[in-house]
Amino acid sequence: MLKLTTYRNLQIFLVIIAVIGMSFALFFLQRYMGSSPCPLCIFQRIGLIIMGSFALIAALFNPKSKAVRLVLWLGSLAGIGWATAVAGRHVWLQHLPADQVPSCGPGLDYWLDTLPILQVFKEVFAGSGECASVEWTFMGLSIPEQSLILFSLLLVVHGLILWRILRPVAPSRLA
Repeated sequence: MLKLTTYRNLQIFLVIIAVIGMSFALFFLQRYMGSSPCPLCIFQRIGLIIMGSFALIAALFNPKSKAVRLVLWLGSLAGIGWATAVAGRHVWLQHLPADQVPSCGPGLDYWLDTLPILQVFKEVFAGSGECASVEWTFMGLSIPEQSLILFSLLLVVHGLILWRILRPVAPSRLA
């Protein structure tokens, strides 16, 4: 019987979710709906791409070394942890009262061209009016709220992967 929670299968699951998430954002939200991603959305996508990249490496090479698995897990966790934190900030911005929402500023492209990278991060996390607007909902949830739920579930999967890495190997039965 195929075990669905093996180390490799969990990594493949993360890769599939990353591909589905990025495809949904690109093909449905951007191409079909015509929505442009705000800076916080772009940062969430970067986190998802990082997670998916480390998971793809882990799935392809299926390392046997616990140390290598932990390093790949940490890289993947860093990506999804980043995306979760950014999504949380995004949800918070969307729930601010209208008079407390930051004003819209220049776009991310302008910031990247004119500001040092640390200042870009500061400006993005300060948010802007475009990040606080809700353009589309599904089942009453905005895109950042849906992302936060997905990323939180992926953090749980990362907990399961860590358990798979660290659990002691059961001794084989002698017949």
